[in-house]
Amino acid sequence: MDKKQSLYDLRISPLGYGCYALSGAYGTKLEEYEMIKILQYAYELGIKIFDTAGSYTGTEEILGRAIKPFRHDIVISSKVGITEDNRIDLSKESIKSSCESSLRKLKTDYIDIYQIHYHDSNTPIEKTIEALELLKKEGKIKYYGIGHLPLDKTEEYLNLGNISFVMAEMSPVNTYRYKELHPLQEKYNFDIIAFSITGRGLLSGKINEKVQFGSNDIRSIDPLFKKSRFVSGIKIAEKLREIGNRYNMTPTQVAILWTIHNKGVVTGLTGPTKIEHLEENSRVLNLSLDIDGVKEINQLIEKEENKLRKIMYEEVYIILTSSFPSGYEKSYKDIIYAIEYCIENQLIPYKDGIDIYMRLVKDKSLGNKSLDRLNEIRNDIKSMANIKKI
Repeated sequence: MDKKQSLYDLRISPLGYGCYALSGAYGTKLEEYEMIKILQYAYELGIKIFDTAGSYTGTEEILGRAIKPFRHDIVISSKVGITEDNRIDLSKESIKSSCESSLRKLKTDYIDIYQIHYHDSNTPIEKTIEALELLKKEGKIKYYGIGHLPLDKTEEYLNLGNISFVMAEMSPVNTYRYKELHPLQEKYNFDIIAFSITGRGLLSGKINEKVQFGSNDIRSIDPLFKKSRFVSGIKIAEKLREIGNRYNMTPTQVAILWTIHNKGVVTGLTGPTKIEHLEENSRVLNLSLDIDGVKEINQLIEKEENKLRKIMYEEVYIILTSSFPSGYEKSYKDIIYAIEYCIENQLIPYKDGIDIYMRLVKDKSLGNKSLDRLNEIRNDIKSMANIKKI
């Protein structure tokens, strides 16, 4: 693999380790010693950037213990914005206290990259930037960046601050965010950190239509694993396997190489919780995908995205206008599918979409699992999205 060069003075490996899965988000929770072992082994295999967040339960503490012997030979990226009581708060006081907390947990006196996790509509962006610049001046962070933000807020941050890195979910089954960001890179001079670069395991080629995720696995509600998106993802995974066979690579390795090959992507994050998956992923550091392979994947992605555009519109129209299927769970997941589609296609404002999603999740957590309530939420989406039958 050609070494990627960051625009900034950080030694970033083309492949990084993301700690989200270590929090148990995908249904697997390792013992502490197992997490430390896998993080230290990642370093031995050549991974030099580790990404975490204060909201990834317990991962900053584990990462701090794991990387202590080689702290100054790696890059630590962490995130700010989600408080311990699950609020979004980017006030100066919250950023300062969150950073101090992360430094203690990570057992370090500086964080290389400190990223805005989500946008806080109650705090002016200028105030958030001021807080980050102060942390930079104090030497507590080296650089700062942004994560899960809508395009308009992303551009505001880029205009007002010294944004060095922007995170983007990106893989052969999800190019939406990259296509938004890449045109901005020449003007604003930032690196993209890609995450979910194996499609949360979908591109391993080991997941099929019969898969059943546990209720504690976030993929159980993830739109990527629903309806036509899932069918398309499986098809892309099959094509990656076919290409991989020609290059003596696995579908996962092909997906990783394609993602980090893209211009402007400085590194891609994976977060395997099994040693054999870590070894498989890390082998890409010594592999490469030629231009013919890249073109073949690009053509497939374009074909699938064009096909999905019409099919997904029709699916969402049906979700929003037809009678609910029997059972709350199926309808709940369908509404999430519709919300994500409407946000990504700018049919509803980002903030409104997130607010609706949070209402949906809160209702369920409080035991309010009524189809009448789901219908109220659905009507709110309908009134904003104005989706009509084709």
